[in-house]
Amino acid sequence: MSTDTLILVLAIDRGTGPDPLTLHRTKAAVPFGGKYRVIDFTLANCLHSGLRQVLVLTQYKSHSLHKHLRDGWSLFNPELSEFITPVPPQMRESQEWYAGPFDAIRQNRYLIERNRANHVLVLDGNAVYRMDYAELVRAHRDSASQITVAVRTTSGLDTGTQARAIVNDDERIQTFLPPVTPEQLEVVGNTEYLTTMGVYLFDKKFLLEQLNKIERGSLLDANLALDLIAPLTSEYLVSAYRFGQMRGRVTPDRYWSDLASIDAYYQANMALLRAEPPLNLYQANWTINTYQGQYPPARTVPGAISGNEGVFVNSMLAAGTVISGGGVNHSILFPRVKVQDGAIVEASILFDGVIVGAGAHLQNCIIEKEIEIPAGEQIGLDLKRDRERFTVSDSGIVVVTKKDLFLAGEHE
Repeated sequence: MSTDTLILVLAIDRGTGPDPLTLHRTKAAVPFGGKYRVIDFTLANCLHSGLRQVLVLTQYKSHSLHKHLRDGWSLFNPELSEFITPVPPQMRESQEWYAGPFDAIRQNRYLIERNRANHVLVLDGNAVYRMDYAELVRAHRDSASQITVAVRTTSGLDTGTQARAIVNDDERIQTFLPPVTPEQLEVVGNTEYLTTMGVYLFDKKFLLEQLNKIERGSLLDANLALDLIAPLTSEYLVSAYRFGQMRGRVTPDRYWSDLASIDAYYQANMALLRAEPPLNLYQANWTINTYQGQYPPARTVPGAISGNEGVFVNSMLAAGTVISGGGVNHSILFPRVKVQDGAIVEASILFDGVIVGAGAHLQNCIIEKEIEIPAGEQIGLDLKRDRERFTVSDSGIVVVTKKDLFLAGEHE
């Protein structure tokens, strides 16, 4: 374990993208992959990289995230200088909340100053990927850079929220450009370029010097790459670290997603059902830790009325799930889901505690936690009708949330 790097995980806002799933929780706490939360991937990277001094900066509707950190991530030993600590706004200088990522770092400079680490690794807690940060730290030291930014190769057809990096032959970043917009696609075409990933490594002394130079009140809602780091590239050594290098212990699947929309969120989950998924969850020495309730095993049983056996095909079923005479195909079911007699679930994501009533039919749906679908209900088969009742994405994914019908209980 290294104590030379302090981690700041940014989980302060609602986040762009999977609205309305962020209506009652911050994006970092959104469920993903049948049993995880989005932030689990960033924290697992820290754990396996041997970097275990982690401050999670929180703000927007953070109770769910704090509860998850307590229940799922209380595994570090403070006697060994290990910690994962949530840090909501402390208001040490004023009565202001975090105005943005840079302001969150600025408001917690006292935590940076008193830590003995020589490096500060700033991470976006809203993305799903696997990465060995220890290799990033090693490359940073070898290059003698003041800042190292992780970048990945992106197709021109991939719009997103991350800044583009312009890099020379020596892997030095010369500047950053704004993300590609949908309107720019025809110009960019299928050209490959480099984008940032929300992974920034600073020399601590250098970072504190830059914080001192910036007047209080400026750059509060700044983009770290475009507004903070870009002006430094001409005077200081800012290096690029290419994601997915054949080094480190994690298999280089090169998968990264910031879940920038409901469609992106849905596709990232569904991709886990491929015969060879783009994100490897099964590497034995790089497990994704999370909180798991003490639920019984998932099972199928015959329906009480039909007597038909419950079945599932190419699906993920978490603990406590029971399929009672229903059918599940190409879907992801979180813990304690119940699919009752004759119900059909196709190409859908069902969060914790969902009940699908007898004879109901779900297709291309995301159903929020603790919602009960009435018997015989149909969702996802008539999008015109669904748009009058629920949120429907551009590609036709129907999202049923707490503010909609069928609420069965509290959730977060």
